[in-house]
Amino acid sequence: MRLTIIVPTFNEAPNVPELVRRTSAALAGIDAEILFVDDSTDGTADAVRTASGAAPLPVRVIHRDAPRGGLGGAVLEGFAAAAADLCLVMDGDLQHPPEKIPEMLERFERGDVDVVVASRYAGGGTAHGLADRTRVFVSKVSTALTRAMFPIRLRTVTDPMTGFFLVDRRRLDLATLKPRGFKILLEMLARQNLSVAEVPFDFADRHAGESKASLRQGLHFMTQLTALRFGKMSLFAVIGGVGALANVAIVWALTHWGVDYIVAAIIAAEATIIGNFVLQERFVFADMRGEASGVWARFAKSFTFNNAEAAIRIPIIAVMVESWHFSAVVATALTLVVAFVVRFVFHSLVVYAPRGPGQEVSTARHLVEELDAQATAPGEL
Repeated sequence: MRLTIIVPTFNEAPNVPELVRRTSAALAGIDAEILFVDDSTDGTADAVRTASGAAPLPVRVIHRDAPRGGLGGAVLEGFAAAAADLCLVMDGDLQHPPEKIPEMLERFERGDVDVVVASRYAGGGTAHGLADRTRVFVSKVSTALTRAMFPIRLRTVTDPMTGFFLVDRRRLDLATLKPRGFKILLEMLARQNLSVAEVPFDFADRHAGESKASLRQGLHFMTQLTALRFGKMSLFAVIGGVGALANVAIVWALTHWGVDYIVAAIIAAEATIIGNFVLQERFVFADMRGEASGVWARFAKSFTFNNAEAAIRIPIIAVMVESWHFSAVVATALTLVVAFVVRFVFHSLVVYAPRGPGQEVSTARHLVEELDAQATAPGEL
């Protein structure tokens, strides 16, 4: 088979018949299949099975009862299940016109690029399908921010946020892709050096249904972008920074209300230890949880270590306040900066360590290599 069209879907049942019809027409004479990877709750998978009966080309559906990784995870599952190595990814709402597929295929088969991206912002492309001016503005700002964060790898890409692209899966290191976000093309381009060609397209209005854009997706994108650009340590630092601000604020509030600074520091430490663990589980080490010990074991390790660290840090704060005449707030902030590095090392190498025997290398070497990988991967630097 020459080409697999991968369509990740979430509640797109009304769009399926028209998408299959138009895609089949666009692929006339091309040995291809359409593969839906469906996370829906509205019967989209049934709509695909019905449409496949009258389709002139193979149409398959994988319905994920327990979706993992969102849209990005669906695309990766599509790559794994595709009958062809050459895969084209498109949305299921017909904002990506199937009639553009032959042009994208022809451009790829010239043989000088790894990826063909359908761009809303290349010459002749439009984004009029975005719901309103606010979404247009957000899209352009997000695209500019993304390109600024990856000036080298995205220097030839005007639309790294598009979900309409063609790639040979053999040119991807799928193991490096972390489907934490919905911008899977950005994951691919940021994690690997891939040559890109663009073809312009008109981003159309939705055929049916409602947009999935939301504030939550925006937060997911910012998390994904930060992790891609700087690696896990940056997210750990952001969460640690939020925790540090909360810690300092709690110390300030409690001492302002007359609580002894030692008691205030203990209360602040316990509150932020728990809060940091919850955020780290969700945003920093989510991809490592599957191979690590259970959540309560992870919490016990994290909580015990952080309390031991606090038991060491709080006497240091006392020395800084009583002997060196620092304010309680400044002493708390300075010791938290030092504690950040120690915490990251412990969580990367102990709390989220894979279960089972390790590699046959020295412990010291394994720790250094693993820490380096966690601190810098993937990032552009």
